[in-house]
Amino acid sequence: MRKLEHIQSFYFVGIGGIGMSALARYCRLLGKRVFGYDKTPSELTDELKNEGIPITFIDEISEIPFTKLDKETALVVYTPAIPKYNKILAQFQNEGFTVVKRAALLGEVTKNSKCLAVAGTHGKTTTSAILGHLLAASNMPVTAFLGGIAENYNSNFISTGTEITVVEADEFDRSFLQLQPDIACITSMDADHLDIYGDANTIRDAFVSFSKLLPKKEHLLIQKGLPLDGQTVAVEETADYEAQNVRIENGSYVFDLKTPHELLKNLVFHLPGHHNLHNAVTALGMAILSGTPTPGLSKALQSFSGVKRRFSYKIKTEDLVLIDDYAHHPTEINALFQAVNEMYPDEDRVIVFQPHLFSRTRDFADGFAESLSKFDEVLLLDIYPAREEPISGITSKWLLNKIDRNNKRLVQKHEIAEILKNSTCKIKLLVGAGDIGAEVAGITKYLKDEN
Repeated sequence: MRKLEHIQSFYFVGIGGIGMSALARYCRLLGKRVFGYDKTPSELTDELKNEGIPITFIDEISEIPFTKLDKETALVVYTPAIPKYNKILAQFQNEGFTVVKRAALLGEVTKNSKCLAVAGTHGKTTTSAILGHLLAASNMPVTAFLGGIAENYNSNFISTGTEITVVEADEFDRSFLQLQPDIACITSMDADHLDIYGDANTIRDAFVSFSKLLPKKEHLLIQKGLPLDGQTVAVEETADYEAQNVRIENGSYVFDLKTPHELLKNLVFHLPGHHNLHNAVTALGMAILSGTPTPGLSKALQSFSGVKRRFSYKIKTEDLVLIDDYAHHPTEINALFQAVNEMYPDEDRVIVFQPHLFSRTRDFADGFAESLSKFDEVLLLDIYPAREEPISGITSKWLLNKIDRNNKRLVQKHEIAEILKNSTCKIKLLVGAGDIGAEVAGITKYLKDEN
């Protein structure tokens, strides 16, 4: 791949993706010409267009701005989510343009900076957002590429300089092996993406390979208990970086952070759930390893507002709590339940869940059933297919039958608001990684108007 300084124009195929759009913003910030295609308009593509990036939503060769793209100085970037039959991508390949995956460009971006890479099957986006915010709020020269919208910045892109980069090290398609990290973490290694890896041992091997990219084992932070060689992270367990004396005050965590060299006392963190607290400790550890001065970390952490669709409160009153969350794996749903149960131990909870991918639903059906059965009422949407074709016999009805809860049913998106209004559960959750997120604003407005 050509060096960034030799590239004048970028065309992003799948520019509306959360990771792709952050890279597009970065290239635009460098003064490059940026163009893109995506299947459907979204809030993100609207923002990119307002920032001066031309985007088409028509997959036709005639939509490619060939007159503005020089084959010798242009780079075409695509996401693995783009189907193989995409006409625009195929035409660029036929015309002899340099075409690379998103991970290759991200790897090139990180070459000339101190790269802080956040890996793990869960927690990447929240940990990256906390880390990017800690550095930015501490006046460190950082560019952060996030897999979600950080509330503090209303963006998936943070930039206060280019000497340090924060990236999500995505295990999907083994993309993270193209990075050159200086400091990294691995938050979890649960089986996932079995359509790519086949089995849990193979995905574990990929994380082991990623861990070996680090120049020093002391620069790798790992969740305590993972079979890797690095510095450990834990909440109220003995570890190199440990949250101690954890308590809840005014709905927020207060804790002490023990590091290998010092103790930071009375840190305040607003996101619920031990999984989020673990993410915070990991981010703090990476910030310290990167050279961030510790005296300002307490204030920076306390000012972190969260990530959209990661335990996002949409309504929070005495009579009604509506939470929006991106969870799409049994481990994530269990973590979500722990957070809700810790904050609202005596209240009933209804969950609206949209399964994501036929293969994931098939591979983890028993885990999904067990985690969903913890809620008092379960509403299942149809499976969101994303990049997949249907798999015979794998449906939401099939999954529903496995859930050990009498109060359960299949629902359609247009029914959600009315059903939630009539539910006697005070705590209402909208959960999933598919297009359920597009329903949240309307449901929130309806429940606010009716409440």
